[in-house]
Amino acid sequence: MTAQPQDFTPSGSPIPERNLRAIRAALIVPQDRTAFDSGLKTVLDEVRVTLDLGALNDFVHRWWITACDSAKDPEGRRQMHAKAAQILTGEPTSTGRPWREVLAARGVEL
Repeated sequence: MTAQPQDFTPSGSPIPERNLRAIRAALIVPQDRTAFDSGLKTVLDEVRVTLDLGALNDFVHRWWITACDSAKDPEGRRQMHAKAAQILTGEPTSTGRPWREVLAARGVEL
């Protein structure tokens, strides 16, 4: 018997395949899908001019990470976009807990 390397897939968390269709389907938040579509158009235009697929590979990798995050924690993605919208409009936002408090709770002393 031989062991083969495999990507780690956490249980209970569906991981999208690394292709454009699967990545887009995994993007639950509308803002993510809009940014994906816009970015894809831009990167495809770049590939047409340069004939270099490296930019497309980078795009797929970056958005696959976002799609994994979206699949794992869609509510966290929604909250992130809501917080970003608050900041962009100048609305006051809650500051949450100070970093020192968070780190201290995890046993890290500064």
